[in-house]
Amino acid sequence: MNIFAVIILATLAIDFVLNLVADYYNLRSLDEGLPGEFSDVYDEQTYEQSQAYTKERTKFGILTSVFNLALLLVFWFAGGFNWLDEIVRSWQLGVIWTGLAYIGLLILAKSILSLPFSIYSTFVIEEKYGFNKTTPGTFVLDLLKGLALGVVLGGPLLAGILAFFTFIDQYAWLYAWGAVTAFTLFVQFVAPTWIMPIFNDFEPLEEGDLRRKIRSYADKVNFAMEGVYVMDGSKRSSKSNAFFTGFGKNKRIALYDTLIDNHTEDELVAVLAHEIGHYKKKHIIKNMGISILQTGIMFFLLSVFLNSQGLYDAFYMEQMSVYAGLIFFGMLYAPIDMIVSVFMQVLSRKYEFEADAFASTTYRSEPMISALKKLSKDNLSNLTPHPFYVFLNYSHPPVLQRIKAIRTGDSYN
Repeated sequence: MNIFAVIILATLAIDFVLNLVADYYNLRSLDEGLPGEFSDVYDEQTYEQSQAYTKERTKFGILTSVFNLALLLVFWFAGGFNWLDEIVRSWQLGVIWTGLAYIGLLILAKSILSLPFSIYSTFVIEEKYGFNKTTPGTFVLDLLKGLALGVVLGGPLLAGILAFFTFIDQYAWLYAWGAVTAFTLFVQFVAPTWIMPIFNDFEPLEEGDLRRKIRSYADKVNFAMEGVYVMDGSKRSSKSNAFFTGFGKNKRIALYDTLIDNHTEDELVAVLAHEIGHYKKKHIIKNMGISILQTGIMFFLLSVFLNSQGLYDAFYMEQMSVYAGLIFFGMLYAPIDMIVSVFMQVLSRKYEFEADAFASTTYRSEPMISALKKLSKDNLSNLTPHPFYVFLNYSHPPVLQRIKAIRTGDSYN
């Protein structure tokens, strides 16, 4: 076992243990009493249900993590990566097609083995707590659509990356970085109009009091309202949400139909004001910039380690290749990815506080607070998560912290 194997195994172990400890403390922090702030929204039965949901999702998540880790280790130390490499090389497809076949088969096998967990999550746990609205037909169709998108969009991008690192000796990482950046910007631009409608229907919000209130607010904050759409989220789940996506003329705000059904007009305007806050504070552009920078660093480091014989020896590979190197470097890069992920979670929570403050100051605070309370109830959110679990996993601050910040006028807590 060489230094590369030690680093990767240590990272896998640390990540697993950290998340296991976070899960343990998060379960212990479940409060037996309903926080007073939510007494006007929750009843005791619903609160007990939210705690039971958190427990079941957490235990299922641990089981899934154990399975994934065990699967990786067994495949690794049984020589599975080299075994698959010998098979695809025997097909004599050419270097790029061989790489696509190798990586594609790994992704396909992982997806198939994970399918029972996805089915159980959707049709047992989510069904048990009244969330699931997905039919077996929709579930299968989503899988096929996702596979098709992966082939159509991901295939050419992966082929380009393989070609850069195979045929260009110097500065291949710069070409790959440029290609991925261009691809990311392209997807961000076309996703609202070309990709997302493949999975959901988006209908313009119909004329009426709600649309007039939204238009009035948008004019007030000088937001060019290209589109506010209602998404048929109820097609798959009864959970509620709203999001901002795209940029330029293709930017749009989407409100789940379940959100509209369960909230007042003032609450909906407050939620929309929060999403506009993300745009006004340039959170989306900032995140994209950080992501592009991170991608550049990753590709540079890849160019450094891609030809290291030890990286391939760690996985018992008899021959070096760019496509296998991509897989192995991804695992070697995991420590950096863990640190960046935690940083991005901290930054994301800061952005949520800022968007809440924007909505509260440019509209009103009480509708924002009542909307947050209803959302937590509708989604059976954990109202008392442990701080360590929040630190590792939450992209949004706990709802009690958000409400406190809104009441005190803080934009960051």
